[in-house]
Parts: sequence; C-alpha cells; structure tokens
Amino acid sequence: MYVTVRDRPAAGSSATGRVATTVLLLGTVSLLTDVSSEMVASVLPLYLTMAVGLSPVAYGFLDGMYQGVSAFLRIAGGYAGDRGGQPKWVAVAGYGASALSRIAMLPATGFAAITAVVTVDRLGKGLRTAPRDALIAESSDPAMLGRSFGVHRALDTVGAALGPLVAFALLASVPGSFDSIFVVSFAFAVVGLAVLVLFVPNLRTAAGTARIGLRRTLREVGGRRLRRPLLAAGVLGLLTVGDGFLYLTLQDRDDFAAVWFPLLYVGTNVAYLALAVPLGRLADRVGRARVLVGGHVALLACYLLGALPSGGVALTVAVLLLLGVFYAATDGVLPALVSRLIPAEARGSGIAAAQTVVALARFASSVLFGLMWSVQGPSQSLLVFAGLLLVAIPFIGWLLRGVES
Repeated sequence: MYVTVRDRPAAGSSATGRVATTVLLLGTVSLLTDVSSEMVASVLPLYLTMAVGLSPVAYGFLDGMYQGVSAFLRIAGGYAGDRGGQPKWVAVAGYGASALSRIAMLPATGFAAITAVVTVDRLGKGLRTAPRDALIAESSDPAMLGRSFGVHRALDTVGAALGPLVAFALLASVPGSFDSIFVVSFAFAVVGLAVLVLFVPNLRTAAGTARIGLRRTLREVGGRRLRRPLLAAGVLGLLTVGDGFLYLTLQDRDDFAAVWFPLLYVGTNVAYLALAVPLGRLADRVGRARVLVGGHVALLACYLLGALPSGGVALTVAVLLLLGVFYAATDGVLPALVSRLIPAEARGSGIAAAQTVVALARFASSVLFGLMWSVQGPSQSLLVFAGLLLVAIPFIGWLLRGVES
C-alpha cells in the first residue's frame, strides 16, 4: 500500500525544464538516507583510527570494504529490477538493510564486528543503487537524463551536507558521543525508507514487459558499446583515493581539532550541491564523456594540492571544492552515459555493471593507498596517484571519443 504519485508528462518536462515527480521523490529518499549515512561516514575515519585504534593498513582495508563491497550486489540488484520490472521493491530491500546497519553500530566494537556492519550497509547500497537509477532513467525524458540525474544527486547532496553538520553538532555538544550519532542516523534512515515505501510509485519499467533472460542481459551488458565505458570506469576508479584518506591527509598536515573533522565533508558536499545540476545540464549539451573526463582533471588538482607539505584554510577549502567538482562531474554523469548505450530492458543491469566496476576498482585503490601510506606517508602516496592519473586522463579521453555517437 502506498500513495499514488503521477509523473508529469515527458513532453511537458522537456518544455519547461522540469524533471519528473518520481525523480524528486527519489531525491527526497536519498536526501534523508544521506543525512543518515554521512553522519556516520563523516566520523568513521576518526572513530576507527582514534576510538577503535586501527592502523592505516587496517583502515585502508575497511575503507576499501566501504567503497567496494557493494559491488557484489549491484549486478544482482540491477538484474532483479530488470527481471521483475518493478525496481522499487528491490530498492526498498537495499535501503532497509542500510537502515538496520546504522543501529547495529552501537554494539559493534571490534574490527570484525565493525567490518560486518559496514559490509551489510554497503551490500544494501549495492542492492538499491541500480534499481533506483533505473527508475530515474525510466521516468525521465532521454534528452534530460543529465539534468534528471543532476537534480537527484543535488537532493542527495543536500543530505550529504546536512549529515556531517548534525554529527558536528552532536560531537560539539557531547564530545566523543559516537553512540548518539548512530542512533540519530538510524532515525533518519527509517524516515527515508518510509518515504520510499509510501510515496514513490511502483513504476513498472519497460524491462518488466520484455522479461528478458539472464543470458541476454549478460550479452547486452558485455556488448561492444559498453566495453570502452566500463574499461574507462575501471581505470579511473582504480586511481580514485577514498575521501576518508584525503581528509585524514589534510588533518595530518594542518593539525586541526578532531571535532572539526566532519565539516570537511560539508565543504565537499556544498560544492557538489552547487554544481550537480549545472554540470548535468552541461553533460547533456557537450557530451557526458567529456564532462566525466573533466571531473578527473579536478581530482588531479585535488591530489596535487592535498600533497603540498604545508596548507592552511585556503588550500584546505580548495581541496574540498575540487573534490566536490569531481563528484558533480562524475557521480550522476556516468549512469546517464551508460543508460543511453544499452536497451531499456537491460538498463538497470547496464548501470549496475558500471557501478560494480567502479566499486571494485575503488576497493583495490583504498587497500593500495593504505599500504602506501604505511610505507611512505600520505603526501608521497598522493603524488604517486596524481602521476598515474595524469597519464590516464588522456588515454581515457581517447578511449571514450565517439562513444555517445
């Protein structure tokens, strides 16, 4: 049982520049869920390294789990949504698992227990992401895909910016009160899940009518049109350092108080929020592949500034803004790019394939960066990644040339 919401007609959306109601509702769900997830994510590096006492290598492994474990269910979530033609309920299961993981952080104190909780959270994210993005693509005018994903990611990022602020307020009121963060985080996750169940329409996608089998789905996902984008996503994901490592690098360099740590996430998310829609619209006009590559140029600059031996407020802000530019130019643009390269009946699986490649690559990246940090420190490790990214960007630009034509 849920409240029926009817989307605006696609033609009207195109004429007025407005996105579908389903996109706005899913954006609201993501907003509330991201308040929950970013409350935890913004304190997790400190919690794990200071309260739990993990080494950089152990944190790198757990950060890799946070980045990459969702890969194991992304394809399954995308295929389940495609096969049944009703991706909403697949997304509900994913959001529900992540909500439960928030409250499960309370009794988790050891490395194994925390790893298990993080795994459940990321598996929930993996299950929900592709069906949700398939709903966005299904309810949007094809000419407005970049804008629709940009609007969704902008609403998502409002929550991502509010979450660290709530965590900061709780830590400022009761220093070291990580338990209160986990409880409030759980409450936001439950509200987000309720909005999804009660208000998002049970949109039956085109895939549900076709009822394609697993063999055809795999053939479409592994088809020639997706090979180059998937290779590009894997290479770039392998050279993407986790946010937590970047923020720990800034704290190590500038030695600011731990209570200010959650605000680093706010700076990045504010930049993301301001640029998600404009860069989505730019991607629709000039090409999504070009904007995707441009986002990694911003990431390269972020690495170089973060690796400087001395910083200060201005350089810290610059790093955060560049990281926000990177996410605004890539997070919604990649699924928008992939969704137009694969038939509608396999769209969720195609999006999931790209997200799986990115998640697995970032898992490897986090583990590798953690090892490098232990051997040579954060600044030298960032410079190595910057050098590799500098070489990779022209290659990726060549690889994606003409992919949208």
